[in-house]
Amino acid sequence: MAEQTSPELPVLILHSSVVFPDDVVSIQLPDDSLRVAEEGLVATLFLRSDSTPGVELEEFRPTAVVCRVVQSMQVPGGGLQVVFQGLHRAALTGLRTDEEGPLATLATQPAEADDPEHDDKVLDVLDLVQEVLAREESYPEDLEQILRLNMRGAGRFADLVAAYLNFPLSVKREIAACGDVGERLAAVETALQLELARHRVEDDVHRRVRDHIDDRQREQYLRSQMRAIREALGEDAGGESEIEELAAQLAEAELPEEAHEVCLREVRRLRSVAPSSAEYQVIRTYVGWLLELPWSARSEDDLDLPHARTVLDEDHTGLDKVKERILEHLAVRKLNPGRPGAILCLVGPPGVGKTSLGRSVARALGREFARMSVGGLRDEAEIKGHRRTYVGAMPGKILQLLKRCGTRNPVLQIDEIDKMGSDHRGDPSSALLEVLDPSCHTEFRDHYLDVGFDLSEVFFLVTANLVDTIPAALRDRLEIVRLDGYTHVEKKRIAENHLVARSLDKSGLPAEHVSFTPRGLDRLIEGYTREAGLRQLERTVDAVCRKVATEYVEGKTARVVVGRQRLEELLGAARYKVGGAARKPEVGHVTGLAWTEVGGTTLSIEATRMPGSGKLVTTGRLGEVMRESAQAAHTWLRAHAAEFDLEPADFAESDLHVHFPEGATPKDGPSAGVAIATCLASLFTGRPVRPDIAMTGEVTLRGRVLEVGGIKEKLLAAHRHDVTRVLVPHDNLKDLGEIPQEIRDALEIIGTKNVIENVCEALLTDGVETHLGEIETPAPAAEQLRLDDPAS
Repeated sequence: MAEQTSPELPVLILHSSVVFPDDVVSIQLPDDSLRVAEEGLVATLFLRSDSTPGVELEEFRPTAVVCRVVQSMQVPGGGLQVVFQGLHRAALTGLRTDEEGPLATLATQPAEADDPEHDDKVLDVLDLVQEVLAREESYPEDLEQILRLNMRGAGRFADLVAAYLNFPLSVKREIAACGDVGERLAAVETALQLELARHRVEDDVHRRVRDHIDDRQREQYLRSQMRAIREALGEDAGGESEIEELAAQLAEAELPEEAHEVCLREVRRLRSVAPSSAEYQVIRTYVGWLLELPWSARSEDDLDLPHARTVLDEDHTGLDKVKERILEHLAVRKLNPGRPGAILCLVGPPGVGKTSLGRSVARALGREFARMSVGGLRDEAEIKGHRRTYVGAMPGKILQLLKRCGTRNPVLQIDEIDKMGSDHRGDPSSALLEVLDPSCHTEFRDHYLDVGFDLSEVFFLVTANLVDTIPAALRDRLEIVRLDGYTHVEKKRIAENHLVARSLDKSGLPAEHVSFTPRGLDRLIEGYTREAGLRQLERTVDAVCRKVATEYVEGKTARVVVGRQRLEELLGAARYKVGGAARKPEVGHVTGLAWTEVGGTTLSIEATRMPGSGKLVTTGRLGEVMRESAQAAHTWLRAHAAEFDLEPADFAESDLHVHFPEGATPKDGPSAGVAIATCLASLFTGRPVRPDIAMTGEVTLRGRVLEVGGIKEKLLAAHRHDVTRVLVPHDNLKDLGEIPQEIRDALEIIGTKNVIENVCEALLTDGVETHLGEIETPAPAAEQLRLDDPAS
């Protein structure tokens, strides 16, 4: 039978329901604007997707269902209740819109003929229907019988199954839009199989829940039996309540997945162990550590740079470059919080404020602060903990400090990293690699816990006195930030703002009872202390306050003003001479400059000669490098003997002895080479050395003066020891920008390229008087090397 084109029919787009052929459905429409044809016919269309607006032909499924309106009535509140009877399917061939609404052009499809091939498929569908009805109790009991009585055709049967069963709306639309009987049966079969699969999943879930409930009831029953047995035996049953408390804490704790699984396993083990056994206490301690560590607790960072700058300036005077580096670190952390920053290593002499800087950073960030010292540490377990197989095992110091802080992002300061050791118990510096390496510490594994802990949010600060003694592998992961000594002005300001008030508080004196005059503080700093840091200065201020406290207790309650005279009454004569250099110009006596782990210092070098065979002796507990410097200086002088009007016999018939006083103090390094050469030149020429001059630099066999390190510390030491002229290698002039302006103003700094220039600057002419006011002008050869502006 050929298809026939039917007249145009009004369109009804069904969004929440479906009408199948030969089916009667009551649908409530949102308004009463239903448009029907003269015979009461209407075409129900199905959108391909609910998200499409439905105005174009391509947006609808190609098959529509023609329906007749059987009954309609108004609904209170607006709307229309309409009873539709499905008639037949029709192919959608056109769609247009007039002034009253959309109209669909339909092509009537041929009647569905019975096909023997569909019979087997119908029986398969019926079997599936029986299985679905058996699993679902909400269907009427006679639904299967109704379906069997209406098996007049494969297409009709498929429509009935889709209409009566609770398929999803999208599935029903797909079945209604299937014009081919075979496709319709396949769609119904697929929907039934999906329904059965859903039922199987639900049955499995219900079974698991039921089994779990049964297991819980069985466990509770057995535990009550165990409790009764323990009570009958007189054993303590308190362990059970403790385990339940641990289980409750675990349920509330926000542990990572790995830590949660380990902790849950250990809590289960506790249930099978007697509370009186040693194993119970071991497991209980381990679970306690897992639950008490700050896995998710963190402090909220205050990354306000002006506030941080204010805090650093309040707590520390000077140290401008160090403060700027810390502020840069905070700025980068604010712009890129997810990226781990550099590990800052503060290197400087004792007493310059390395530890207190860590506290200031913590206060500026609003974080908790903790510190640990690894000086003299030899046991790796102090860092990474002991394994649980050992008696008394505990986590390492890192996790202990995090537990004490209660947050996972504190400021953690590791002091004295340059003083670690190693022995048969392990190498703690290697253990620290995992802690301080940004690529490793995201999953730090302590030997005791053996569970990964993320240390990437910890702000690590490391301190040391020397860089050279930090293990190379560890030094490679650190950014070195140097803290040099303080100038006189900075020490005075720190004493006025911090040290005096702190000492008064420690001594218990009223704050207004003692005051220091500016000249008194100057005398105290210059005459009683001589150091790079502030510890001796603080101890001296404490001594003054203790003396005054003793007088206060004895009844002398008058206010005390500590000036120069009062300072000597309390502390006695000054330990160091204040003013110009005391010694006279001497032959064979030079002042060198050296750098030590406690800052810069002066180095006295003496030389004498006696009849002999040309031997060179060095004393003063010198290291190998310094002895080689003395030998190189001696060789250079012999090679240039003609320039100093010396005869070879002067060296061949003389033994030399170069001595460095304070022989109990070890000395090493190349910086004294040029000073030794100048000392020997003074000795052989008989010309005295200026007493107000000091020098540093490494010497070569050709007489070149090479660059050395620690220039800032050495110049600070020269200023502390009343030196007014300093000779430094010419290549070190670039480092003078780091020197405070007051030091550059107080010192005449001269750069030299070879030893000849040092000799010209340092040695006096023959017959000069020994008073400093009568020292002659240096030779013109060195005049052009003076640095009038040290900052240039």
